[in-house]
Amino acid sequence: MVAVSTIEEWPAAGRPFTVAELDRMPDDGRRYELLDGVLVVSPRPTTVHQLVATRLAALLVSACPGELCVVAEPAVMLSELTEFDPDLVVVRMDEVGGAKFTKPPGLVVEVRSPSTALIDLNHKKTAYEQFGVPSYWVVVPDRWKPGLLVFEAFDGRYEEVAHAVGDQIFTAVRPFAVEVVPFRLLAGLPMD
Repeated sequence: MVAVSTIEEWPAAGRPFTVAELDRMPDDGRRYELLDGVLVVSPRPTTVHQLVATRLAALLVSACPGELCVVAEPAVMLSELTEFDPDLVVVRMDEVGGAKFTKPPGLVVEVRSPSTALIDLNHKKTAYEQFGVPSYWVVVPDRWKPGLLVFEAFDGRYEEVAHAVGDQIFTAVRPFAVEVVPFRLLAGLPMD
């Protein structure tokens, strides 16, 4: 692998970024994603964000049937101009092995960050819908009012099927049966 600076990776003026250019970005702790040729750079997630993602991953893994698996922070390439790094995905076991997923996962989960809230609920949601992801969850890791927004595709369009807040139970059917209580994802954290 050759180390390059971020500036070396900028495309020529007026030309969008491609996934090939994204693959050459430096590993500097930031999250680099691509949305319709536009580079989206996010800071490293907070430890609260990571704790919530880890707890949800553990919950999903415990309920996951053998032909499926839960993968944390994979690259999901939607096109040559769009690639995301969601917090969690559920895919078929036989799709694991490459550098990135190129087929729609059965479930994509984003843990919302202040810097990505609008992107997660608008641009990414639309992109995942168009890519054919059947279930899209957005976790809101607010210590006082944690939540889970659940979108499922019906006839190719997402509909919000649940909005669980606090100690409300969301019982998923897709991609498999599991119960999620938003408050439990943050349990034990100080309320400062």
